[in-house]
Amino acid sequence: MWEIGSRALNQSLLLVSPVTVLTRLGQLAGTTGFWQAVFFSFLRIVGGFLAAVTLGVIAAALAARSRPVRELAAPFMLTVKSTPVASFIILLLIWVPSRNLSIVIAFIMVLPIIYTNVLSGIMATDPQLLEMAKVFRLPAKRTIRYIYVSQVLPYFRAACAVSLGLCWKAGVAAEVIGIPAGSLGERLYTAKIFLQTADIFAWTFVIILISLLFEKLFMWLLHRAINRLERM
Repeated sequence: MWEIGSRALNQSLLLVSPVTVLTRLGQLAGTTGFWQAVFFSFLRIVGGFLAAVTLGVIAAALAARSRPVRELAAPFMLTVKSTPVASFIILLLIWVPSRNLSIVIAFIMVLPIIYTNVLSGIMATDPQLLEMAKVFRLPAKRTIRYIYVSQVLPYFRAACAVSLGLCWKAGVAAEVIGIPAGSLGERLYTAKIFLQTADIFAWTFVIILISLLFEKLFMWLLHRAINRLERM
């Protein structure tokens, strides 16, 4: 359908053919700058995602144990979920260097999702199981391992699945606005300025592919970790 639309329109500036995009992608992949841009953005966006996952789980555990922590965190999480990504990007450009903007944006976008889902999982833990653990004087470590972890894992897995795509969308959007040198966002912005439609499609394809591959890899590693944990 893409090829048919390109041929019917016959305007490569508006809709370039998939063959041209793949050809251009092959040309870009043969350059050092291509891989530098991929690694530049990958390390920052993935770093922001992993930091948000770690802090989100810790914050959710603290909020589940302490009502004041939960009440203090609620306005921040609500603000982050309600505020447009572009507003955060423009505001953070005042305080954060453009090279590190994608880390912060990916972190901010993912944190509320992980925090909210993990907290919901902890709060939804079956009280009868907790009562049983209390009656049999199960140590806190085993209570967490055999009750809380098993109850929270479905919520955590769902949060990660949603966050993985969002962190790449938000991270690249931050790079397009901040234009840090050597990033995927800068390459997209440059292609748009010079009306290089083939390059825009090629870089977009690269971003989608990297996002998909990282999502599959992370979820596979998470699945293996869960299976290993269940066999222990």
